[in-house]
Amino acid sequence: MGMLIRMNKYYSKSIFLFLIMQPTFYFSIGFAMLTNFNIYAIILLFLKTVDVATKILLLEQVFKKRELTQELSLILLAPINSFLPYIGLLLYPVLIILAI
Repeated sequence: MGMLIRMNKYYSKSIFLFLIMQPTFYFSIGFAMLTNFNIYAIILLFLKTVDVATKILLLEQVFKKRELTQELSLILLAPINSFLPYIGLLLYPVLIILAI
């Protein structure tokens, strides 16, 4: 929930400011172009696009509409595993190596 609050600060000012704060999204776009749209680079770009879209949808639902299901509120308030934020450190380099 803390991450959503920080992202909402940027999103409430401007969606462009929010998108600027997503540098890996721009990296994935550039990487896909550099590798001539290799299938692994496309997978990486797809994952980052889904990631950014999910963040925007969550921000809209939690802070703008204020409509949360009981399951979603439990998920947002539940503590996350300390390994979860580092999954990208394992997943993205593998896709980059496979794309090259």
